[in-house]
Amino acid sequence: MSEKNKNIEMITGDPKNAIIKLSIPMMISMLLIMLYNIADSIWVAGLGADALAAIGFITPLFMVLVGLGNGIGAGANSLIARYIGAKDYDQANNAGLHAIVLCIVVSLIFTVLMMVFMRQLLELMGAGSTIDYALNYGYIIFGALIIFVYSGVASAIFRSEGDMRRATIAIAVTAVMNIILDPIFIYVLNMGINGAAWATVISATLSCIVMSYWIWGKNDLYLDLSPKNFNYQGKMIIDELQVAIPSTLENIIFSALAIIINGMLVTVAGTTAVAVYTASMRIVQMAMIPLIGIGTAELTVSGVAYGARNYENLKTGHSYSIKLGFILSIALGAIMFIFSSQIAAMFSYTSASAELAPQIATAISVLSLFVLAIPHGIMSSMVFQGVGKGVYSLIITLLRSLILETVFAYIFCFIFGWGLVGIYAGVVTGCFVGGTVGYIWAKLFIKRFGENLHA
Repeated sequence: MSEKNKNIEMITGDPKNAIIKLSIPMMISMLLIMLYNIADSIWVAGLGADALAAIGFITPLFMVLVGLGNGIGAGANSLIARYIGAKDYDQANNAGLHAIVLCIVVSLIFTVLMMVFMRQLLELMGAGSTIDYALNYGYIIFGALIIFVYSGVASAIFRSEGDMRRATIAIAVTAVMNIILDPIFIYVLNMGINGAAWATVISATLSCIVMSYWIWGKNDLYLDLSPKNFNYQGKMIIDELQVAIPSTLENIIFSALAIIINGMLVTVAGTTAVAVYTASMRIVQMAMIPLIGIGTAELTVSGVAYGARNYENLKTGHSYSIKLGFILSIALGAIMFIFSSQIAAMFSYTSASAELAPQIATAISVLSLFVLAIPHGIMSSMVFQGVGKGVYSLIITLLRSLILETVFAYIFCFIFGWGLVGIYAGVVTGCFVGGTVGYIWAKLFIKRFGENLHA
C-alpha cells in the first residue's frame, strides 16, 4: 500500500489511533515553531526591555494576520476531510485549490491595510516609547504577509489528508533556519530588531518553497492540486469561509485579548509589565503545544467522521482527545511551576534584561494553571471546526477569551486589588469557565448528531 493510501486509511479508521499518529508530528511541528518564537524573544531580550516589549505589541497584530492563513487552512482542512470521508475525490481537490486562491487574494488585501494603518494601530495599543522598534519589525513582517498566510494553508492541505510527515519537515526547515539566522542577523550583522524580522521572513520563505515543490513539482499527494482541477464554485467558497472566517476571528479575539491585557498591564506597571507578560506567554504557548497538536488532529478526525456520518468515531475522538489533553497538561503545568525561576533566567542573560527575571518567574508560576484550564475547551472548539460549524467554535472562543478572561482579569486586578497577579489569575479563571461551557455544548451537539442518524 502506498504512503498516501496509508494516510487515508489511518484518518478514516480508529479515531484514537488517528489522533495519536496525527498529533505527535503536529506537536513536533508546533514545538519547533515555538522554539524559534522563543529564540526571537531571547535574542531580542538582549537588546533591552523596549525591544522585547515591541515584539509584544506586534505579536497580537501578527497573530491576527497569520490567523488568516490558519483560518483559511482550517476551512480547507475541514472541507477536504469531509469530502475524503464522503469519498468525493474531485471535490476534495477543488477545495484545496479554492483555499490557495483565497489565501492569495486575502493576504494581498491585508498587506496593503497593514502598511497604511500600522502606526495608528500601535499608537492605539499604547506602544509609547517602543513604537519605533515595533514599526521597524512590523513593516518587514507584514510586508511578507503572503508568505505566512500561504504557509498556513499549505500545511493544512497536508494535514487534511493525514500527511503529517511532510508538514512537519517543512516547519522544521523554518524553525532551524530561524534559530540559526536570528543571532547572525541581530548581532553579527548588527541589524538589531530588523534582523529578527528578516530571519523570520527568510526562514518562512524556505518552508513555502519546500511545500510548493511537493505539491506541484513532485506531485505525489493523495490530492491532485493541478490548476486543471479548479472549478470555481461559490458554494465551496462559502463552505470554507464558514470555518475560515470564524477561525480567523478567533485569532482576532486572541489578539484583542492580548491588546486589552497589555493595556491593563501598562496601567498597573508600565511597558515593562508587557515585556514580562510577553516572555511568560511564550512559555505558556510552548506548554500548550501538545494540546493544540491533539486539537488539530481532532479537527481532521472529526471532519472525516462527520463526512462519513460516523457517530461513534465523532464521539470517541472528542472524548479521547480531552483525556489525552488533561494528562499532558497536568505534567506540563507542574514543570512550569517547579522550574519557573530557571525558565525565567533564559530571558535575563544581559544587564539590560536582568531585572525582569523575578517578575517573569512569578508570572510563569501563576500562568502554569492556564495549561490545566484549557484542554476541554480547545478540543470542543476543534470538533465544531471539523464538522464545519465554525461559528459555534467562534462563540466559545468569544465567551472564553474576550469576555470571561477580560472580565475576571479586571475584577481580580482592579476590584480585588491583586495587581499583576490578579490579571494572570483572571486569565486562568476565565479560560476554565468558558471552556467548560464549550465542552457541554459539544457533548450535546454530538449526542444530537447520533440521534438524527438513528431517527
